Amino acid sequence: MRDFGDELKEVRRRVDEAETYLDIDTLRNRLGELEALVSKPDLWDDASNAQRLNTEYAHVRDDVDAYEGLASTIDDLEVLHEMAREEGDESQEGEIEAGLADLSARLGRIELQSLFTGEHDAGDCIVQINAKDGGVDAQDWSEMLLRMYERWAERRGFAISLNGVSEGAEAGILSAEVTIAGRYAYGLMTAERGTHRLVRISPFDNQGRRQTSFATVQVWPVMDDPDIELVDSDIRMEVFRASGAGGQHVNKTSSAVRLIHEPTGLVASAQEERSQLQNREKALTRLRAMVASKVEEEREVELDAIAGKQAQVGWGSQIRSYVLQPYQMVKDLRTDVETGNVAGVLDGDLDAFMEGYLRWRRTGAAES
Repeated sequence: MRDFGDELKEVRRRVDEAETYLDIDTLRNRLGELEALVSKPDLWDDASNAQRLNTEYAHVRDDVDAYEGLASTIDDLEVLHEMAREEGDESQEGEIEAGLADLSARLGRIELQSLFTGEHDAGDCIVQINAKDGGVDAQDWSEMLLRMYERWAERRGFAISLNGVSEGAEAGILSAEVTIAGRYAYGLMTAERGTHRLVRISPFDNQGRRQTSFATVQVWPVMDDPDIELVDSDIRMEVFRASGAGGQHVNKTSSAVRLIHEPTGLVASAQEERSQLQNREKALTRLRAMVASKVEEEREVELDAIAGKQAQVGWGSQIRSYVLQPYQMVKDLRTDVETGNVAGVLDGDLDAFMEGYLRWRRTGAAES
C-alpha cells in the first residue's frame, strides 16, 4: 500500500491556511447575522440595501461552505489512508489519489481569493477597449478583444453588458465600453489593464503582409456611491444611436450618451435605456467611479514615490503579445506566462494569465 502521508500533510497545511486567510470564525459569525437580516419581513422596503445584504450573504455562505467541504474531505482522506495502511489494502490507492487531486484543485480555486488585496477587487468593473496603432487592423483587433472578454465572462458565469460602442469605418470597432458583473470581476480584470499587441498576416492587406496592431484596455471598479463630486462645466455630453458591435442597432433614436470629463479626459457611456436622461444618469455614475478611481491611483503613486517604490506598469504600457504568424503564442510580458493555444485565449481562456498577474503583483514584482 502506497504511503500518501507527505501529500496528505501538505494538503492539510493548505486547508489550515485557508481557515486563516478566509477568517472562518469571523465569517461564521457574520453568516449568522446575515441570515437574521435577510429573513426580516421588511427586507425589501429598501431594495438597494436588500440587494447588498443578499449578495454579501451569498458570498459569505459560499466561502464557509467551500472551507467546510475542504475540511471534511481532508478528514475523510486521512481516515481512509490510515485504515488502508493498517490493512494493507492497495485497492484504496486510486480513491485516495483521486481525492487528493480533486482537493488540490478545489484549494487552488479558493487560494486565488487570497490574492485579491485591493479595496475594490471583489466588485464589478467597467472596461474600455480602444483601437490604437494599426489602422483597420487595430480596429478589428479591438473587436476581437471585446469578443474575448465576452467569452471569458460567459465562462465564469459573469454578466457582461455593452455600455457603448463606436464602430470602425471599414471593420471592427474604434472603441467599446462594457460593464462586467460578478464576484472579483474587477480584481481579475486588473490583469488586462494595458496595451495588447497582435502580430498576424493582415486580412485587410491585398499583399498578405504581416501587420502589428495595438489596442488598449482600461479597467475601473464599479462604485455604488463614489465619494467625489464632479463640476457640470467640466463635463461635455455627446449623444449617439445605441448600437451593438457589427452595426446591430438597439433603437433608431439618438438616446445613447457619452460623457467626457474634460480635466482628466475620461469617458463614460450608457446606451441600455431608451431614455436619454436615464442613460445620462448611468453614464454619470460610471464617470464618477472612474474619476474617483483615478484619484485613488494618483494618491497611491504619490505614496509609493515617498516610500521610494517604483510605480506599477502603467495601463498605457504593453503588457501582452498575441502572435498568430510566423508562429503561434500568447505571452504576458510582465509575468512570462505563455501558451501556444492562441485560439483558446481568444475564446476567453484567460485564467492562467490573470492568476499569474495576481501572484506577480502579490510578490511585489510589480514594484521592483
